[in-house]
Amino acid sequence: MRVCCFAVVVFFSLLVTIARGADRNIVLFVTDDQGPDAGCYGNDVIQTPNLDQLAADGTLFRYAFCTTASCSASRSVILTGLHNHANGHYGHQHHFHKFSSYSNISSLPNYLRAAGYRTARCGKYHVAPEQVYQFDEFIPGSSRSPVVMAENCQDFIAAESERPFFLYFCTSDPHRSGSEATELPYAPNRFGNPAPDGKTYPGITEVPVDPQDVIVPGFLPDTPTCRAEIAQYYQAVSRIDQGLGRLVKLLQTLEKWENTLFIYISDHGIAMPGAKTTLYEGGMHSPCVVRNPYNEKRGVATNAMISWVDITPTALDFARVLNSDKNAVKQEIVQRLPPPPRGVSVQHTRDTQRGAFHGRSFLPTLEGQDTPGWNEVCASHTFHEIQMYYPMRVIRGPRFKLIWNIAHPLPFPFASDLWAAPTWQAQYQQGRDAQYGAMTVGTYIQRPKFELFDLKNDPYEGNNLAEDPRHARLLEDMTNRLRDFQVRTNDPWILKWEYE
Repeated sequence: MRVCCFAVVVFFSLLVTIARGADRNIVLFVTDDQGPDAGCYGNDVIQTPNLDQLAADGTLFRYAFCTTASCSASRSVILTGLHNHANGHYGHQHHFHKFSSYSNISSLPNYLRAAGYRTARCGKYHVAPEQVYQFDEFIPGSSRSPVVMAENCQDFIAAESERPFFLYFCTSDPHRSGSEATELPYAPNRFGNPAPDGKTYPGITEVPVDPQDVIVPGFLPDTPTCRAEIAQYYQAVSRIDQGLGRLVKLLQTLEKWENTLFIYISDHGIAMPGAKTTLYEGGMHSPCVVRNPYNEKRGVATNAMISWVDITPTALDFARVLNSDKNAVKQEIVQRLPPPPRGVSVQHTRDTQRGAFHGRSFLPTLEGQDTPGWNEVCASHTFHEIQMYYPMRVIRGPRFKLIWNIAHPLPFPFASDLWAAPTWQAQYQQGRDAQYGAMTVGTYIQRPKFELFDLKNDPYEGNNLAEDPRHARLLEDMTNRLRDFQVRTNDPWILKWEYE
């Protein structure tokens, strides 16, 4: 009898949760290797009318950051609200890299499923194990074809159900195309552009860009080769934008737009040396545009500093499944999660507490520019590919940024696609003194223990202030705050302060 009564209580609790959230759908749209490059971010060359419209109807974050500029690792942070040193997903999931999260943590789709949501993913996945990142449905479609992806989501969005939905929509553009691109003919090491034979993507109108017109960011060299690569990148971003527009149109047509939280982000910055795999601004600084249908103020641009550990708590806050303090998931939701399997890798620290996060909800920042308490982010990177061990820890404030290169005696390791990038090779062949953005080839490869940058006066991070006596007190303060972050998040690499 007690078991039966308990089941009834759980059932009615679930019904109450569903009823509370029935008008609160969530779409998380994640692109692959895109910096804050869009019209709404001040770039008047790249064509992104749909993202610009989303920003005009929502909130644009000027200072949004990934915590690790690596595809799998970043996606694990996005979906767990935990830094990689706590969730265990240190690098790539695929092939021989075989990184995955600890099996006794949980993720956004699992929390929302336990709260009564329908969940589906479409496009790039790139995390493991599946029981940690479990969705009800997989919606097929080439992740290089965003309009087709959007069309394929129609049945899921339109399904008659009293349960709200969560759609995780992930493109593979503008990631450089390579061996993973099998459904269409891609040229190697290009930004997903169609092959010269004219074959293209269904539903897409290509938007070619003259290399002479592109805006070359200061962390890259302004060379003809680099301009040609950026033009390809712009074209790929414009394809994504058309998929975004089609998905938004479907939500509007199916009368879901006015009760759907829409979050647009990238996993990290552009796939170029100086950005991806680094924690320089080109790698960390990412787009984030959010439309909350229940906000009164629209077209807001906020200076609140957020990072990807904040995405999951924000979505759960919108779904009304956080506790009264909004610092963890309600216990009745956590109790509905399936138990982790036995005999597999688990995390043995305080982070095993399911429903707790390193991040927090940024919903309160969406309607105003006055955002006290949102003026610092931290980052934690360890691997990209398995052979690329180069742990870095970062603390970044409104003006100053400190990078601790834990393995600084080692040369900086290169991802295979970035090493082959024509822009990098053109400079590398000129020797260590060749200019590469605000650095040289030599200073990019061999880095010091600490890198301290004044981003107001040195936005492209070419002048390291760590050895400047005038900044000794600042270095000490930021170092202490970085260590506090490591203590707070149970970072195993904090031991490196003791014996290396």
